[in-house]
Amino acid sequence: MNWEVGVELQPGQEAVVRVAVATLWTSPEAVRPVDRPALAGRTDIAAWISGMDTDQQVGDCVLSQLLLGERVLVTELRPDGWAHVVALEQRAPLLHPRGYPGWLPAEQLVPAADTTETTAAPLVVDATVTALRDAPGGAEVLPGVVLGTRLTPAGPATDGWQPVHAPGHADPLWLPGRDAVPVPETPPSAGEVLAVAQRLLDVVYIWGGVSAYGIDCSGLVHLAWRRLGVLLPRDASDQATATTPVPLGAERPGDLYFFARPGRRIHHIGIVTADPRPGDDRRMLHACYVRRRVLEERLPDERTATLVGAHRV
Repeated sequence: MNWEVGVELQPGQEAVVRVAVATLWTSPEAVRPVDRPALAGRTDIAAWISGMDTDQQVGDCVLSQLLLGERVLVTELRPDGWAHVVALEQRAPLLHPRGYPGWLPAEQLVPAADTTETTAAPLVVDATVTALRDAPGGAEVLPGVVLGTRLTPAGPATDGWQPVHAPGHADPLWLPGRDAVPVPETPPSAGEVLAVAQRLLDVVYIWGGVSAYGIDCSGLVHLAWRRLGVLLPRDASDQATATTPVPLGAERPGDLYFFARPGRRIHHIGIVTADPRPGDDRRMLHACYVRRRVLEERLPDERTATLVGAHRV
């Protein structure tokens, strides 16, 4: 697949993300001074996260994040350089029928072109973080490309380096061949899902995060399945609707636990890591708002009190 370089964005047309990780915001006015590294034409998500205190890490100005090459529908362009988009690969039926809506800097997008088709099997980044370079072993052009990012090969690997097409770049870029693998064609096993999620242990909790730099509870679930070729909805409540309930007590590792307070919508999700034991001894891996990181633990009593069900993908 190619992308149109130097062509302007247009409302009503599709575009793709051209930065390693783009952050989706509630509004341009909600952005804070600390968010500057996430707003540039070459984002630095690691610097953004390290510059925030624990309260800023859970600010509700962030909605979600989009990875390099993700498709969006542009719905509005502002003169100050902001674009309102719908993230087409992150389903959010309660918010928009096409995907997750929000704002991001227009310079982080490039118009999509549908004039060139490719038969090359897509790749997905398997490294936690990698970089795209201008040549094998050359200078970094796109650092910070994260796990779960889909890439289109630009030819066969050469001396252990894989050329790929990158949005906004006319010439192929390169990454180590070991850092990207073919997108799976069959549904993943529970063990495969857990193995991906466990690689994100201790990643910082970031409200709206969907990357190996920082992630939230539903982002962890979305990213783990995304790496394995399955696109689940973005938010926990929609993930519950898109999966199949199983009786509590019949869950198994790789299933999902959902949590809600009485009379409220689902607010939290975790991945089951062990068969339940007598006495309701349950374990899960989750991005924990309270502890501000991804961890695996036995469900504490206060969490068990809000457990409303187990589901299977």
